[in-house]
Amino acid sequence: MDAKTFDKSRLPSRHVTEGPSRAPHRSYYYAMGLSGKQIHQPFVGVATCWNEAAPCNISLMRQAQAVKQGVSSAQGTPREFCTITVTDGIAMGHQGMKSSLPSREVIADSVELTMRGHCYDALVGMAGCDKSLPGMMMAMVRLNVPSIFIYGGSILPGTFKGKPVTVQDVFEAVGQHSVGNMSDEDLQALEEVACPSAGACGAQFTANTMAMVSEAIGLALPYSAGAPAPYAMRDSFCHTAGAKVMDLIAMNIRPRDIVTRKALENAAAVVAASGGSTNAALHLPAIANECGIEFDLFDVAEIFRKTPYIADLKPGGRYVAKDLFEAGGIPLVMKTLLEHGFMHGDCLTVTGRTIDENMARVEWNPDQDVVYPANKPISKTGGVVELRGSLAPEGGIVKVAGLANQKFRGPARCFDCEEDAFAAVSKKEYKEGEVLVIRYEGPKGGPGMREMLATTAALYGQGMGDKVALITDGRFSGATRGFCVGHVGPEAAVCGPIALIRDGDMITLDAEKGILDHELSEAELEERKKDWKEPAPKFGSGAIWKYAEQVGPARDGAVTHPGGKAEVNCYADV
Repeated sequence: MDAKTFDKSRLPSRHVTEGPSRAPHRSYYYAMGLSGKQIHQPFVGVATCWNEAAPCNISLMRQAQAVKQGVSSAQGTPREFCTITVTDGIAMGHQGMKSSLPSREVIADSVELTMRGHCYDALVGMAGCDKSLPGMMMAMVRLNVPSIFIYGGSILPGTFKGKPVTVQDVFEAVGQHSVGNMSDEDLQALEEVACPSAGACGAQFTANTMAMVSEAIGLALPYSAGAPAPYAMRDSFCHTAGAKVMDLIAMNIRPRDIVTRKALENAAAVVAASGGSTNAALHLPAIANECGIEFDLFDVAEIFRKTPYIADLKPGGRYVAKDLFEAGGIPLVMKTLLEHGFMHGDCLTVTGRTIDENMARVEWNPDQDVVYPANKPISKTGGVVELRGSLAPEGGIVKVAGLANQKFRGPARCFDCEEDAFAAVSKKEYKEGEVLVIRYEGPKGGPGMREMLATTAALYGQGMGDKVALITDGRFSGATRGFCVGHVGPEAAVCGPIALIRDGDMITLDAEKGILDHELSEAELEERKKDWKEPAPKFGSGAIWKYAEQVGPARDGAVTHPGGKAEVNCYADV
């Protein structure tokens, strides 16, 4: 595409590159080796969450170079920058997990500030971890400059004693080890082989769930989110994305043209169809908030309720992301959902075409059993459902994919933090039939709404995954399985009903009817409220204190600012 096609007078970078008054600004670009021609081309921010924190991110810098080549080939000028990531797998099970959800906001904020400060005209955003994917997509719709999202790709499965394994198996092995069902030697051997390559956790955990969202919502190129991180074809996807974003500048196609209410519903549909992570019910409302669209937990859950579960993916199923890609990729899931009326085909995407047009050439692969036809699903209800009731007036969320028993009633065993719950589980200081309640772990109360994978995996490893239930105002990992309800709201820190439950109180869960109830009378609840005291702050300063001061309820995505509905000036129009 000829650079003359671009009218610099309407692009943000004009503020740093055009006219005599910008000579000082241009001098900095000459210092970095740019030519005059490059300075006067559109500037494309190439943002990555590269770091050495985890395998999810380690390949992003290499992939970014292919994006930059694509931008340059289409007469654009790429400007690479990095932001942070907190990797859940390493933050899991200790105080570090309080940093995870706040990192989503920091990623979105830091990308916004870098783009604003340097007046970049477009964005190619690359991410590989649970919170970095939604954080990057939030930045795109917040800024509303032409943007394309790229997932860094999933990890390959490991092999242990002739069977494929993922990091989920290692977490569950800790539980097996705690009850003497796994030796020290086997645990060490498993941990050494479970994660054999670069890439995000390989099953339908949060990263792969949000990667699927990126294609369904229209911000990623078809097939790009499915290719595993080690595959050389990722460079081709990256190069294409870099070139394609220049087309989006020329056509003035922006993220909010793409991320509409219908697109959000498409995203929720693929989460349900794939048995994806419950965390999507937190991230989709947050993305919607950036657009000024009302789309909360209950809206997400309504799509979950009516979407069939069709992708046989771990942790509830048999396969991992690599298998899905080789069977036909994310478009295979989208194609059958679209054909049977579970997706909106008229939504625009970053290809410049609609979902209908993108799917026109996708053919069903009859020689695979990873994805079922949407009219012959694994189950008629989506893999994730919402619960609501006297214990959760603002809702809760549970993954039912692979869950045999979807009803549970039992006495409460209460813990006021994850550490206490994990200690009790490790020592088997609980009883079959109990409902474990982990509270004061919500967005404000945690702060940061920690995931409970260490505890749930230990339960499963002890063989108790279907013999107890667990509810929390915190979150569960996409790798969690069993009757585990997260996002219970209102949270304990604001005196939600979960704060008033005591050991022995009966709790009823019914995923078929969408119920989460306690069996206390209103009079008893009111008496307990009189005795409740607001907990002392866990942080008095710093980033997590700031997050706790700003964050809203999980129902609305645990967001920290008013979003698009309160926007005065859109960055893309500066």
